Amino acid sequence: MIFSLIGAACAANYMYEKANIKGVGYKNVEIIISTQHGFSGAKLVEKESGSGNVILQKTELEAERQLQRNYWPLGAVDGEQGPVMTWHCSFPTGEPDMDYINFTKEAEFEYMPVSYQTGTYDQKWIEKLCVQNYRIGAVLTEMYTHAEHLQKKTEVKTRLYGFGPNWRDDWRENGLAALPELCCTGVLEANLNAQVIGVAHIGWMSRDPEPSALVKGRHIEYGRSVEDLTGVFSIEKFIQLWGNSTCGAISVDWLPCM
Repeated sequence: MIFSLIGAACAANYMYEKANIKGVGYKNVEIIISTQHGFSGAKLVEKESGSGNVILQKTELEAERQLQRNYWPLGAVDGEQGPVMTWHCSFPTGEPDMDYINFTKEAEFEYMPVSYQTGTYDQKWIEKLCVQNYRIGAVLTEMYTHAEHLQKKTEVKTRLYGFGPNWRDDWRENGLAALPELCCTGVLEANLNAQVIGVAHIGWMSRDPEPSALVKGRHIEYGRSVEDLTGVFSIEKFIQLWGNSTCGAISVDWLPCM
């Protein structure tokens, strides 16, 4: 059973998909989400393929673009004396406006070769997920390959903010200055739980979104974690990458059932 919904205002700025799949055979899935074009906004890429028994697969994905590429609200344009608002949407997420991606997946796969009239399929399971937030310079990768058995539950949420929630009130008195940014510019959070017979690779990285002359125009790296595992492993990870410590409450379930 697959249910999907796309709501549109000009482009499809709101995207939602929910899937529940069980069966035996060959499976190949690809999901690509981007809230902004180029090296901006939030992005998610998920790829999954393999042959055998799909014991369980539940996926829920929600994403929305509420900002322009320069992180102004939709409807804000350059005026003679600075930014002016031509129209504004009251989003259900409230203020401030944001781009966001919410992704949850629970799955269990067992490898075995399968044959049908269309041919023979013999591939161990591959599961790859990459989530990027260019606003805060954060990236997360979760990958499993050569998996004979994979049971996992992944929850990832990322969001990025534009400028102040009451953007007209945030102007300086002369009304000509650019709007100040919020203290919290964005968030990337993940809760990963997996049991795998195969190869696992999990990593995250934090870089300065702005290039620096100190490193000849490259982006300064503030932190990274990379873990590679081969064999039979049980994995639990909670990852939190914030623009800074003012971002408020944690969004993902940091205390899941085991």
